[in-house]
Amino acid sequence: MKTLQKPRFCNLPQGECAGAPILLKLWEHFDFSFFLTQAGIHKIRSVPTWMLSFLYVIGPIAPCSSVFKMAELAGKDALLKVMFRGIKITQSTLSRFLTTPYNWPLFGQKRVERLQEDQDTRLQEGDSINLDDTQVVHPFGKMLSFLCWLFDHSLKIHVWGMNLVVLQAVLRNGIEYPLSYLIWRKPEVKGEGPTKYDLAREMLTQLRKSVTCRLWIAMDRWYLSKDFFNFLTENSFDWVTKAKRNTALYRKDIESWSGRERYIPISPLMLIKEVFFLLIAQGKSGIASVSMPNIYIKMPYETTNKKGEKVVKKRYMPIAAVVAIRLKEDEKEYEEKDLSDDPTIEQPAKYRGAYLIITNRADAPPKALSVYVKRWRIEVFFRAAKQELGMNWCHSTTEIHHPAHFELLFAAETLVNYARWQATPEKTSVEEGYTHGEMVHSLFHTRCEIQLKTKNGIQQVYVYIDTTVRKFARLFDLFWPDDIRMFFGVSSAGYPILPLSA
Repeated sequence: MKTLQKPRFCNLPQGECAGAPILLKLWEHFDFSFFLTQAGIHKIRSVPTWMLSFLYVIGPIAPCSSVFKMAELAGKDALLKVMFRGIKITQSTLSRFLTTPYNWPLFGQKRVERLQEDQDTRLQEGDSINLDDTQVVHPFGKMLSFLCWLFDHSLKIHVWGMNLVVLQAVLRNGIEYPLSYLIWRKPEVKGEGPTKYDLAREMLTQLRKSVTCRLWIAMDRWYLSKDFFNFLTENSFDWVTKAKRNTALYRKDIESWSGRERYIPISPLMLIKEVFFLLIAQGKSGIASVSMPNIYIKMPYETTNKKGEKVVKKRYMPIAAVVAIRLKEDEKEYEEKDLSDDPTIEQPAKYRGAYLIITNRADAPPKALSVYVKRWRIEVFFRAAKQELGMNWCHSTTEIHHPAHFELLFAAETLVNYARWQATPEKTSVEEGYTHGEMVHSLFHTRCEIQLKTKNGIQQVYVYIDTTVRKFARLFDLFWPDDIRMFFGVSSAGYPILPLSA
């Protein structure tokens, strides 16, 4: 029989964010603090803005659903207090920082440009960009000027929120990260104001300033627009999407008696039915696909007639048409939007679970299908951003706060995904390695105990972490800093450099 003594109370310096030094190392690796300065984001109440921004990145991972909880975390977390060198960050300071009209789009632009300078993260020819939009619900705001009354297709209800048009980069080496976003506002009068196509054009045009190689654009059927396709091809983008039921396609045929070319109209549903049993014969596991040759689409182009007037005509352009079944994005687990009950949305061409994928690259059907398969990664990003990084947690009634929230969330997602890729660089598919949730909840948000000791007149920081985190040993070897340099720039005068041991 064992006796139980009364509890004894003592000050145990503990933290909840054992992986914060790794995030800080990656933050410094990509020069995010420098970009804050370039964007004109300076000190608030004598607190460096990189501290406030880094705290806002750590906050949702902790998880903290409000600015008050973030400030509370910075004041009680032993590791963060050491990293922030004892500077007290209050809710008022953090709120003022987030509601000051800084140039956050410039910070996001600099982040993307910096990623293109790194060998691991830069976009190269053959990489793909996912284009999609998502709704960010604001449950505690009604009729605010920056909110729209939108229909949530997953919940089948109308909500107050914002519609974000987002670009996401998916590299062939396995790294993925968000590029940029713009907020689409529902016009009061239908047909007025910029459309989602206009916002996508603006973001892709901006991307071309830092990336010149040829890239793929993968998108869902909503973005199927011939004018938008022409814009993509004119700017060295290859596109791939899912055909709608009413997409007008043509099959090229040669008349046997005259040798004349004919273009016979054919619906996407007819193409799917033609080869459906060939798909079934390929087996029941993995993606099955069949490429359809000699398929064309009418594309508009501008020319000048005999009178010197500009007119729009159409010509037949060859495309690759691939019938595919068992796409990963069509599994219920990853299905972000259910549009089947909305009569205003044009439905995809579908027959017994098979779909038609179309692309301008008539010479590369297998490559186009492999790119489209990666499109569901942006849906997974939306889910992870909302569930694990607090995309829907910004309930501020001040419009200025939301760009800061989204840009810092994109920065956090970039760091988490880069660390995830570095943890298992030898993986061959997205199913291998650690999940996004494991990185957030098993590494960055992990309890630890802090001890401060003085050795040879130098104060040292010891961090004790549970052995369950040992599986991330590679990241600790690569990115655990040797010391905590709580300053920005090359001069450390007046600031402590604390040796850090794990």
